[in-house]
Amino acid sequence: MTLLSPITLLTALPLVGAAAVLTLGAKSNKLSRGLALAFAFLALLVTLILWHWFNPALGTLQFEELRPWIPSLGVEYHVGIDGLGLLMLLLSAIVVPMSIAASWHIKERASLYFALILMLQAGLFGTFTALNFFHWFLFWELSLIPAFFLVRLWGGPQRATAATQFFIYTMVGSVALLLAFLAIFLTTGQFDFISLAAMAHNDELLPAIASGLAWHSFTAGKAALLLAFCAFLGFAVKVPIEPFHTWLPSTYAEAPTGVTMLLTGTMSKMGVYGFLRILLPIFFIQLREVRTPLLWLAVATIVLSAYAALAQKDLKRIFAYSSINHLGYCMLGIFSVLQFTGNSPALATEKAAALNGVFLQMFNHGLTAATLFWFVALLEKRSGGLRGLDDFGGLRKVAPVFCGMMGIAIFSSLGLPGLNGFVGEFLIFKGSFPLSIWPTSISVLGLLLTAIFLLTILQRVFSGPVRQKWTTMPDLTLAEKLSLAPPLILMLILGLWPQLILGFTNSTVMQFLQKF
Repeated sequence: MTLLSPITLLTALPLVGAAAVLTLGAKSNKLSRGLALAFAFLALLVTLILWHWFNPALGTLQFEELRPWIPSLGVEYHVGIDGLGLLMLLLSAIVVPMSIAASWHIKERASLYFALILMLQAGLFGTFTALNFFHWFLFWELSLIPAFFLVRLWGGPQRATAATQFFIYTMVGSVALLLAFLAIFLTTGQFDFISLAAMAHNDELLPAIASGLAWHSFTAGKAALLLAFCAFLGFAVKVPIEPFHTWLPSTYAEAPTGVTMLLTGTMSKMGVYGFLRILLPIFFIQLREVRTPLLWLAVATIVLSAYAALAQKDLKRIFAYSSINHLGYCMLGIFSVLQFTGNSPALATEKAAALNGVFLQMFNHGLTAATLFWFVALLEKRSGGLRGLDDFGGLRKVAPVFCGMMGIAIFSSLGLPGLNGFVGEFLIFKGSFPLSIWPTSISVLGLLLTAIFLLTILQRVFSGPVRQKWTTMPDLTLAEKLSLAPPLILMLILGLWPQLILGFTNSTVMQFLQKF
């Protein structure tokens, strides 16, 4: 009997941790927090070991495990990772302990809270490693359930409405996604992503759809386009792309900040990951047919969300719209790659630059956005729950370390050269401009608007006269400084040495482009 792959062990680890935390009961809050954090760090250690063992030169799936599960339904237990999957595993393994640390003040039903966090992490690990739709969809939904209860039970005053809206939106997307793949299975007998991508690459998918779904005037091309749209809807809601984004601001604002960190840092990446791992390899031809409207949806996601952030007064809502804006850059890069370029080596290079930028932006945004929401949580803790843009002023005089460290994260989000936020956006714009001139040019407005609302935060919260009630606001404690230092240091390292990630993803990008 063969041993389990390290990916299976990594995915099972948070579930074991969740069960262990639940056994502690409601009276062991401190121990529950400590045990959850210990399992989160253990998962990070295993992920770093995978990173060390991974061979970045191959560009193919590694640590694969393939076992029969339900042969009569074409269901197999198939897991594996390439550079993209490894990067998302690392992001999840970093953000979860950050979320637990930011939730250290949770005392009400703490064991349940931290067990749900670990269950959500297991869902993330499974989503980023599963290669069979049946298996993958279980983890896709597993991440939704704990997220719903975390918002519903520990959120703000409007948590019930926000949790319900979040659940309904994402469930509608999941149902559309499920219907699409059930239809694909009925025509191909396949649930495996790699096999389906190979069929699409060899022009075998469309004839299979034609034999099973095309009737009367509803041609195989139209049927394939409908299936692509259903799958697109499932991922577009999760990213989210405008106009499927309206659940996000209220959910981010009402969720406890540790959960908001997970929503923006990792769960939103599930949608982008779905575009890259599933939608593009299987439905590349169909997406190319509607490339122009998709590009303008990306432009709207970038520009309109940044403009909406300008109108917000709640810091969490500002950063929520900022999150949509930054993920819009990922979609711009992905949709630009749909451009037909023939055998032009120069444009092939630009496609590689755009996709590398998307990979890097996914990681960098997850790290930076989660850190920014952590700072908002610390601000709420010191102000008695206030987080309005106009509630503060002059904080750099009374809490200079807090303002300095948060300023690093803000400038990273702004895309300041030398910090991690710059490189991914630069590569996306560099690659997208020759492929999609007008959408990319208009998307630059998003950078300008982002600079305006982020600098407004610096001005209104940190500068100006100090209000009387904030003159005694404490600065960061030693424990808080030590907790926040690692993500900030990582922002600086990746800003100066992006090859640390690009060296692991470039071969995967080249494999992606060859399949397209």
